[in-house]
Amino acid sequence: MEKITIFTDGASKGNPGRGGWGAIVANSENVFELGGREQHTTNNRMELKGAVEALVHAPHKDAPATVYTDSRYVINGITKWVKGWEANGWVTQNKKPVLNRDLWEQLVSAVRDRSGKIAWEYVGGHVGIVGNERVDEIASNFAEEIPVTLYSGPASAYTVAIGDISLDQGKQKQKSESSARSKLKAYSYISKVDGVIKVHKTWGECEARVKGKAARFKKATSSAEETQIIRQFS
Repeated sequence: MEKITIFTDGASKGNPGRGGWGAIVANSENVFELGGREQHTTNNRMELKGAVEALVHAPHKDAPATVYTDSRYVINGITKWVKGWEANGWVTQNKKPVLNRDLWEQLVSAVRDRSGKIAWEYVGGHVGIVGNERVDEIASNFAEEIPVTLYSGPASAYTVAIGDISLDQGKQKQKSESSARSKLKAYSYISKVDGVIKVHKTWGECEARVKGKAARFKKATSSAEETQIIRQFS
């Protein structure tokens, strides 16, 4: 039986903050894109929302489906954690309520509504995998309220090569360098909120200022980099 291919992603500008989700649902004949937004949400909620909406709207519920996502939270939750959560009345091992229970229950329901087998595949984000790049674009645009045209039509006319899940070596290197930089000791943190730039000595001070707001913020690893970031933000 013909397979359904799905890509999903979520984004939030601030965590919590303005959020968006995106999805691609495709088979050999047709492709359609989905997207939506919430004014105040988290990245994890948008990742979940994208997966829920994609499975709810995917046709041929008896067909096998592969879901590609860059969220290990979604994959681990649906393949490992939800059974225990359900058995324990949606309470974690630490006796705390499961976060985002409403969306987890929707995702469980969407999975059970499909008789076809679902394979959950992790793909790295921001490394040039074209399907992931497209759903990231959709999610980010919805979060920022930037107009985006969602495709719906024949697979032959769809310009995103979702069958190609190879990564871009240049983007992979850039991401690895960024990850290595994130582990460096901070000299300071710079934030910009409502046009006002401030320098913070700790992440806690910076986070308290930017959390839930439309803001820019960045870590500096030296005095020179601090000056450069302030210049960029200005």
